[in-house]
Amino acid sequence: MPRPSQNVDQRLLDAGLELLPLTGCAGLSVRRLTEHAGVNLGMFHYHFKSKDNFIRAVLQRTYEAMFSALSLEVDATATPLHNLRGALHVLAHFGRAHRHLLVRILADAMAGEAAAREFLQANLPRHIGIVGALIAQAQQRGEFRAAPPQQVLAFIAAGVASPILIGTAMQGAGGPPEAGALIDEHLLSDAAIEARIDAALRAWLPPPGDAP
Repeated sequence: MPRPSQNVDQRLLDAGLELLPLTGCAGLSVRRLTEHAGVNLGMFHYHFKSKDNFIRAVLQRTYEAMFSALSLEVDATATPLHNLRGALHVLAHFGRAHRHLLVRILADAMAGEAAAREFLQANLPRHIGIVGALIAQAQQRGEFRAAPPQQVLAFIAAGVASPILIGTAMQGAGGPPEAGALIDEHLLSDAAIEARIDAALRAWLPPPGDAP
């Protein structure tokens, strides 16, 4: 029997990416999903077998698109500091684009949802490994001052990424529209992201007299 069109599974994945930030893993209804995608319920089971398999597929497809862009930012002919800036730019803009999904998945993982927990366990080390390696290379070249790379990584992640998650959680908690607009401007805008990247990198530059 011929395999149904691959367009069906892509429609389901697209619908899942729209619904997961709203429902979380536990709240995602297969029936609501198929109605949202305009797909027969039987096609969901044909392609994904179970809801957990489907959630893993949605999350992995979204992550792999980001990871491909992140990998392209690492240029062997450029300095580690240049590559680190590019990597942080990719990660921060991915975090902003998918902030509602990320906040929900973090909450689901802490609540014990297996698909969310397994996704984070499998993928967090991948991009953390790239950023950590770039930090170590920058230190070896004298572009960063000496410090435990884990400390530098944690500092940069807290400075660049945490405001995106915190701002998203604050907006989700409600409040006056003007408060949400201030979060958009001062935490989520391109200018705010670039300012945080600049500040996070500048904090680890060697004193001017020690620069290579």
